[in-house]
Amino acid sequence: MKRIQEVIVVEGKTDTATLQQLFDVDTIETGGSGINEAILQQIETAAKTRGVIILTDPDYPGQQIRNKIIARVPNAKHAFVKKKDAIGKKKLGIAEARHEAIIEALENTVQFSEREDTLSWQEFLSLDIIGNHAKRDYLYHTYRLGHGNNKALFKRLNMIGVTKDDIEEKLKHM
Repeated sequence: MKRIQEVIVVEGKTDTATLQQLFDVDTIETGGSGINEAILQQIETAAKTRGVIILTDPDYPGQQIRNKIIARVPNAKHAFVKKKDAIGKKKLGIAEARHEAIIEALENTVQFSEREDTLSWQEFLSLDIIGNHAKRDYLYHTYRLGHGNNKALFKRLNMIGVTKDDIEEKLKHM
């Protein structure tokens, strides 16, 4: 069983149980969207000592949890499972996700960085992404940035240092 060095931040116990079926891994459970100060401090400590990977459910509460953690630990790594791969019989989440999708997400983590924008809003607009769901979804998938709206895509593309030229090149293969 493959060992993951970083601590993986998940929402609950069932997410931990699912991950431990696939990897030798330690997790921190946020307890859902009610993430508190003690958990945030635990995540900060883990980020300093071992590093953390955020793997939250691909839904609105999961994104809110991710945003709270990013505010405290901007150097965290991110793993995203697509919504379509995380739908169970009655729930949506990491515990319900296809095991292959979880493995792929953890093998393809991304790390955002705080730096100057590499893509201006005007450049983003000129790429005709707004209103074009196919392009937006393609870029989210290609850069493994999860899912979200246009504003979130713009922000995440800048956080990983993507330029207009990079996007134009990727869109040629769409």
